[in-house]
Amino acid sequence: MSSIPDVTRRQHARTGPPPPQPPEPSYAERVKTLASQTALATLSTLSRKREGFPFGSLMPYAVDSGGRPIVLISSMAMHTQNLQADPRASLFIAQHAADGDPLGAARATLIGEAKPVPESDISLVRELYLAKHENSKYWVDFPDFSFFRLDVVDVYYVGGFGVMGWVEAREYRQASPDPLAPEAAGIMAHMNADHEDAMILLARTHAGIEATEAAMTAVDRLGFHLRLKTAEGMKGTRINYPAEVRTALETRKALVEMVAQAKARG
Repeated sequence: MSSIPDVTRRQHARTGPPPPQPPEPSYAERVKTLASQTALATLSTLSRKREGFPFGSLMPYAVDSGGRPIVLISSMAMHTQNLQADPRASLFIAQHAADGDPLGAARATLIGEAKPVPESDISLVRELYLAKHENSKYWVDFPDFSFFRLDVVDVYYVGGFGVMGWVEAREYRQASPDPLAPEAAGIMAHMNADHEDAMILLARTHAGIEATEAAMTAVDRLGFHLRLKTAEGMKGTRINYPAEVRTALETRKALVEMVAQAKARG
């Protein structure tokens, strides 16, 4: 996005009612994206030793097309023994906090029953898991290791401060990961490093917010979130593209167009 031009700051005041909230990906889509992009989570099982108490384990995982988490676990592990006694479990997945604030990052809890993968599905599950965790090839065939899969019955999503809610398992299964997710980190890093003035202009033009500093904190196929430093303190806003984007190149073109239009208005 190196062709996004520098912009000048001008004062504009917004009058009238606040603008409608721009459309965003559904919570189901956000959780599906988070689950597909993350590889390490916390598995909570029900302790055999301390009945009724949750037992947490750090857990590498992969997901299938329906978003069901797949884990490769040893029969000697405490969490495996817990699951053999009671399959009820949850998997807590958290987004890396790029800005250093973990409470502002997205996270989700997938609740369900974790059971051994049937022999008919082992080949596909093995392929999916090794694609995510290549080093597991050294122990995947050990006789004491086996695949378990979490059949999700409910989902709870937290997208940051004030963004949270339950997601029906059916909606989660049917959702698709955001196509821009693999490019998101690079887009945000580039915008935050090189185009702060452009984001300040877009915040003023599209959200009516005057800012002295701006950072892109999330990006998806429909738009992006900005964290803004203003005279009244820190604020956040969402801005949408003129049309859906699916690649980094399409995102760049959309942002260049939006900045050009914002300058023309100014």
